[in-house]
Amino acid sequence: MRTHHCNQLHHSNIGETVTLIGWVNSNRDHGGVSFIDLRDREGMTQCVFRPEENSAAAELAKSLRSEDMIQVTGKVEERPEVDGVSTVNPDMATGSIEVSATELNIINKSEVLPFQLDKELSNEDMRMKYRYLDLRRTRMTRNLRLRHRITKSTRDFLDEDGFCEIETPILSKSTPEGARDFLVPSRMHPGSFYALPQAPQQYKQLLMCGGIEKYFQIARCFRDEDLRADRQPEFSQIDIESSFVNPDDMHALVEGLLGRVFKDTLDAEIPASFDRMTWHDAMNTYGSDKPDRRFGYELKDLTEELKECEFRVFSGAVANGGVVKAFNAKGFAGATQGQIEKLTQTAIEAGSKGLAYIQVRDEDRSTWRSPFVKRMTDAEVEALREKLDIEPGDLILFGAGEWETVCEVLGRIRLCCADLQEVLKDNDELNFLWVTEFPLLGYDEEEDKWNAVHHPFTRPIPEDVPKLIEASKADLEDESQRYAGLRAQAYDVVLNGYELGGGSIRIHEAELQSAMFTALGVTEEEKESMFGHILEAFKYGAPPHGGIALGLDRLAMLVCGESSIREVIAFPKNNKGMDIMSASPAKVDPLQLRDLRIQSTVKEKTPESV
Repeated sequence: MRTHHCNQLHHSNIGETVTLIGWVNSNRDHGGVSFIDLRDREGMTQCVFRPEENSAAAELAKSLRSEDMIQVTGKVEERPEVDGVSTVNPDMATGSIEVSATELNIINKSEVLPFQLDKELSNEDMRMKYRYLDLRRTRMTRNLRLRHRITKSTRDFLDEDGFCEIETPILSKSTPEGARDFLVPSRMHPGSFYALPQAPQQYKQLLMCGGIEKYFQIARCFRDEDLRADRQPEFSQIDIESSFVNPDDMHALVEGLLGRVFKDTLDAEIPASFDRMTWHDAMNTYGSDKPDRRFGYELKDLTEELKECEFRVFSGAVANGGVVKAFNAKGFAGATQGQIEKLTQTAIEAGSKGLAYIQVRDEDRSTWRSPFVKRMTDAEVEALREKLDIEPGDLILFGAGEWETVCEVLGRIRLCCADLQEVLKDNDELNFLWVTEFPLLGYDEEEDKWNAVHHPFTRPIPEDVPKLIEASKADLEDESQRYAGLRAQAYDVVLNGYELGGGSIRIHEAELQSAMFTALGVTEEEKESMFGHILEAFKYGAPPHGGIALGLDRLAMLVCGESSIREVIAFPKNNKGMDIMSASPAKVDPLQLRDLRIQSTVKEKTPESV
């Protein structure tokens, strides 16, 4: 239906008769001559309808409006000068030519649009409702095409390295892996349910048991959890597993993969190898296990300096076995009351009771604005000056209490300060980092049990393997200390404060895997019913193996320069997990429920009940 796309014609095509098809992007009438910018996914070409070329077509062109789908035939001409002024449009790739139209065929008329496609729309629900219109915008087309190039680059790189792409089941088994499962009832087995996979974790390990050695998949994953800007109930990940590898092998593989992706998509060169930092150091220095290192504001420990401070928030925390930490938000002493309140609210939401701070207005401490600085000795103040490099104009922010909580609180405040000060505005740096040696297990006080920090198949570092087994047998009064300090052979790759992906070396022995399940409170009966298949597989010479999963949506978001993964997914759910366009989730016919032997307990709301 066309000879060229709308971004293809240039000076070399002048004199050719061509046919284009696309949407009317704009229609301008200049003295009976219509100038139409015709758009397809590749770009735009100006088409000119003159009465002397075809009076009927010129008259019909006057009736065209935005998003009418039309087919145009005409001759490619150089854009003329008008009154000695060039009409070339340097902002268009085809701006030096135009198509002098001789034929016009209206393929499909468009009704008045619910919103303009050439302007940004703040109402995201409106964009989601008319997503098929939203996708016509240049920004969205670019994002989806970049995403395609990411997946193509990934497949090419892994194929060249000997990896085999293998699909794993979508209808799976519900097992406790960290998030809530989406369940699918089975009609043929009433009362039984499949689960949509949170990840292909067990299947890819079973592929290693099957001797595949190198597996990957652009895998669809499903988690029934609360949403945010970089989370969806269904998402895609670049899933990789390999036999006979150590963490260094996996790091090198992912560094090479990401190097290829950024070169192929953005023509950007990234470091051949990334810095590495342990989880403890990342938390201690930046207050985050996915630190953004593009700016300073590093956390400093002041426990020793303030352990006897008259300000009881500090000294009391130390007396109870806690720490005092702070960071210097350089040049932010002029923070407004509203900004201080926002920082305080951030601290409270992160688990603090409030926010202690000092606004350093001058060298003289008497000018410092703070609710507690008058209760500090000269020696304590001088210790702060030295350790935090305090100068006039700085804002010092404190945290006191249990180490991990203090780190997390200050980490959140650190990011909030950077946002308020716009320290990363126009920053196009790509800062990659490996975070390693995560805790193997985390204690949940409310449930009085231990949970896997990554997942139950993560292998402890070699020196902690016997500690895991010994700890499971120890007789302890304080259960919260049983597995404290055990480290995992786990690693996350981080870019600019976002976790791009996480992985680990896996457990491949049935005995060690059983010990891990015991640590997680899984009974012998539950081990057999939920994990019997993988424990059995490990008994038959399972090879050592490891892997990683990279979040494809998040990677695409960062490559495209977006702040939400919804901008790189063709048909995403909104922040309530709904597809507004198709109105799902939705109720189903009672006959469908009957066939599944399911009865809904949700009562319909009546005017009286409302």
